[in-house]
Amino acid sequence: MPNRTLKCGVTIYFKGLPLEMGPLPAFLYFSLSGPDSLSLEPYNLPVTNMEGDNIRIFSISLPYHDDYDKREVVSMWAHEIQDGKDFITPFIESAQQAIDELIEEDVIDPDHLAVGGLSRGSFIATHLAAREPRIKALVGFAPLTQLKVSTSFKELHNAPLLEQLSIFRLKEQLKNTAIRYYIGNRDTMVQTTACYEFVRELTDFVYDSGTRSPQVELILSPSIGYKGHGTSQEKFEDGAHWIKTQLGLNL
Repeated sequence: MPNRTLKCGVTIYFKGLPLEMGPLPAFLYFSLSGPDSLSLEPYNLPVTNMEGDNIRIFSISLPYHDDYDKREVVSMWAHEIQDGKDFITPFIESAQQAIDELIEEDVIDPDHLAVGGLSRGSFIATHLAAREPRIKALVGFAPLTQLKVSTSFKELHNAPLLEQLSIFRLKEQLKNTAIRYYIGNRDTMVQTTACYEFVRELTDFVYDSGTRSPQVELILSPSIGYKGHGTSQEKFEDGAHWIKTQLGLNL
């Protein structure tokens, strides 16, 4: 798996044409560790549906995923948040520094940049899209939208970070981003109703801000997998196609 540690200290993993070939459209994808996000099925299916196109796909390991088993990390996230340790904001800042550096080095075309994620990776991708205005499009699969209602974080008790890290606070920053979320119609892991609530509130906000046709989409499909939290290959393919369209690659 090609990787590179940048001057900012971030290790970036990537697939696609060699970096020396100049700036290209880019998709930054979060799921697990950087290598697993790009190579481990089924988590990497959005990536496999983009390979071979005129695009580079990048990933950065989610917090703690380089050093711990993926089954342990969710509880670690919950404990850190309960203890008031914000590890998400520094991660987002580091990811933005990585984007800045890759743009400066003519690796990423700043006018053709998208981001996406799976489950907690979608939560991270949404935060990054809100912080980085050069990101044109965001795709989320089985997206975590509210920490407090997810079964993975159900033991949290009114931790202040729950509100501070809420993506419901990011509506202003996301109003110009094209967004598409895919979720099962009965996902009891991250809660389908929570995802719908966020999409509805964001859509209303964008409309009230003067956009007659808000580019915010929610794709519901029959739930599959454990607690309805799975994503089908068809939806991964559809999301990858949508991202390529947003980046002008399907014209």
